[in-house]
Amino acid sequence: MLRRLLQPFWILLAIVFLIEAWLWDHLEPIVARLVAAIPLHAFKQWLAERVDQLSPAMTLVVFIVPVIPLFPLKIAGLWLLAHEHWMSAVFTILFAKFLGVGVTAFIFDVTRPKLLEMAWFERLYDVVMMLRQKAKALVEPVKVRILDLMRADGEGWSSRTLRLIQRFRRSVHEAR
Repeated sequence: MLRRLLQPFWILLAIVFLIEAWLWDHLEPIVARLVAAIPLHAFKQWLAERVDQLSPAMTLVVFIVPVIPLFPLKIAGLWLLAHEHWMSAVFTILFAKFLGVGVTAFIFDVTRPKLLEMAWFERLYDVVMMLRQKAKALVEPVKVRILDLMRADGEGWSSRTLRLIQRFRRSVHEAR
């Protein structure tokens, strides 16, 4: 009974986790392209050489420190949200999110080998990768069902869903 009640929560948590993973996967190549376009490749090489000389614990500091300056940006986004500057708030929060994930992916790419030398970090990394696979497995049936419903002609849709779609279509056409 409790498991059935918590299932929507676990699915939502899995979706959030997968969105983070998706951002990580898709922003890392973008950051790699930026590194190739601007002289960050030399910086990445320089950073990799410095990280090789550090202990794994100090490498952890190198991994964590670059995201700290992003917190004021996120706080500014929340302030804008609290003062009903919706568009500015959303833009600021999304910018901080994308920048944070991109910078973290860049730094993690450089520091991963050293970080994985620490047994606790390697176990944590393995747990995160396992959770990622479980989240994908949990969300996949929901994703397939949603895609099937979107491709269908309305068969299997509740009358409420169909009314919402009709209302949305009407509002779009009336806006023209």
